[in-house]
Order: sequence, then structure tokens, then C-alpha cells
Amino acid sequence: MTQTSENVTWLTQEAYNQLKAELEYLSGPARTEIAAKIAAAREEGDLRENGGYHAAKEEQGKQELRVRQLTQLLENAKVGEAPTSADGAVAPGMVVTIAFDGDEDDTLTFLLASREYASADIETYSPQSPLGSGVIGHKVGEDAEYELPNGKKASVKILKAEPYSG
Repeated sequence: MTQTSENVTWLTQEAYNQLKAELEYLSGPARTEIAAKIAAAREEGDLRENGGYHAAKEEQGKQELRVRQLTQLLENAKVGEAPTSADGAVAPGMVVTIAFDGDEDDTLTFLLASREYASADIETYSPQSPLGSGVIGHKVGEDAEYELPNGKKASVKILKAEPYSG
């Protein structure tokens, strides 16, 4: 999955199906389950001191947020292959290999994509992350700089960038 500047998210058919199934579950059976938890907790008495009630309401809020996120994501989704970078520059949807501080032995290979596409097969970095935003637009062989959480700058060399094939 990749995101483009037009706010379109490109999804493989498999990713789209997984997210749609999650949305259907959260919108149906999961809502019924959380409503039952809330009702059971209400019957326990005073709501001000009822930890089960407050936990269930918090879970409901998180669930509803996820429903809104998935709804928006799927409304803006395009299923198929993401457009590739015409000029060979790093772009969302690419598998990127970098070397830290020019050390060709200290490398990292990752998928530059939304966290919705994260899998156990390959590490995923968001295009909005410091590293992700630092490498976007750079070509193989170029150096890129990004800001670390402590405010310092780090540089990496782009060794490889190719479209993700799934």
C-alpha cells in the first residue's frame, strides 16, 4: 500500500480484502460485543466507580476510531499496482535499501508504505516518518538526511529502490 499526494491509497487486492473484512467485523459483531460489555458493566452499579464500564467505553471509543480510519482509507483506495516513480526516485510503495552514514555494511531494507501494509515479511516505514520523508525523492547512489528524535541529523546513502511486488 502506498499513499500519493492526491490522498489516494494504493492497495493490493489482498490488503484491500483484509481491511474490508476488518471493517465489516468492527462495524457488526464487534459493536454488538462491546455493547453487551457496556450493558453488563452498567448493571454492576455506580458508574463513577465502575472500572469495567470505563474500560468498555474506552474500548468502544478506540473501536469507533478504527472504523472511521478504515472507512476513510477504503473510500480513497485504489486497488492494483501503485504508480512507479518515472524518474527512478524513491517513492511510497518501494522497497528501499540504505546504508547508514556511508557504511555499506550497516544496511537496512524496508518497505516505504503506510502502516496498514505492515507485515512480518519486511519492515515498514511510513512516508511521514523521519526516515521515510528523508529518503523520498532521492535516487540510488544519493545521500539523504533526516532528523532523529533527539533533534540531531543522520545521513544515509540510497543503495537500492525498487517497486514492492508483494
